[in-house]
Amino acid sequence: MDVELYERAYNHPDSAKLIAELQQVFVVRYGSEDVTPVDPAQFAAPNGYFAVGYLDEVPIACGGWRARPEMGAAEIKRMYVVEAFQGRGLSRTFLAHLEATAKNAGHSRMILETGTKQPEAIGLYESSGYAEIEKFGVYKDEPESVCYGKDL
Repeated sequence: MDVELYERAYNHPDSAKLIAELQQVFVVRYGSEDVTPVDPAQFAAPNGYFAVGYLDEVPIACGGWRARPEMGAAEIKRMYVVEAFQGRGLSRTFLAHLEATAKNAGHSRMILETGTKQPEAIGLYESSGYAEIEKFGVYKDEPESVCYGKDL
């Protein structure tokens, strides 16, 4: 697949469309949208980054990171590939892109949270060198959450 990745604002129309689709995945799997506090400004340089992947000018993937200085890391948020393009390695490519942009911005560690009902995400992160870490932030007491970290 010849997917092109472009930096976009978190609230860019293409980003918003994909994030809304991801939220519906959460509704199906968990019964509600993810309510993690997110400010679109957190994903703007220099303290964050957000990208959208396009195939033939159609947005099919998104994801970003935001600086978490209190944790000495950048946190991945809203990584998603539309269902029709899942299972083709795009998530792995997108993850490597997010790691590279975070490293280029001066971050030496990446952290993230995912859910226990997302085995494909857990498999991706574990096979990409992420190790389970103590739950953090709003996820601390969430039984369906699992948190991961990786040194970049």
